[in-house]
Amino acid sequence: MAKLERKIEINTTPNKIYGILNDDSLETIWNITVNESTEIGTDKYSLKTTVGDMTSTITQRLQDERISYAMEGGPFSKMGYILTPKGDGSEATIWAEFEDEKQEKILAIAGEMLLESLKKFAEYRETGGAIEEYNKKKAK
Repeated sequence: MAKLERKIEINTTPNKIYGILNDDSLETIWNITVNESTEIGTDKYSLKTTVGDMTSTITQRLQDERISYAMEGGPFSKMGYILTPKGDGSEATIWAEFEDEKQEKILAIAGEMLLESLKKFAEYRETGGAIEEYNKKKAK
């Protein structure tokens, strides 16, 4: 099983980032790859994404520290986020496990895109930006 890990600094607290990650109603708003999310069971979601349809099940939650998922039908088998306080902000780490080692380069890029997407939305919210006005495709 191949693994990858990427990190980014975000100018807000782990608590606020965790709040974003733990609120499934926000996923289609901030996550650049998710177009549709439908709850199909407790902590289980059907996702329509830019890389195909998949199922995501939350497997672990540690308030303000981490959230992990089991994935079915997508390129990752498992993935998650780890949040660490850093100065006045946070370091967010995305990690993933996947089968096809040949996809490591493209999946690393996908991980970086997810982190950048999370950073943009979290910092937008930190500055008082309204959720209903956020456009993930135009976010800077």
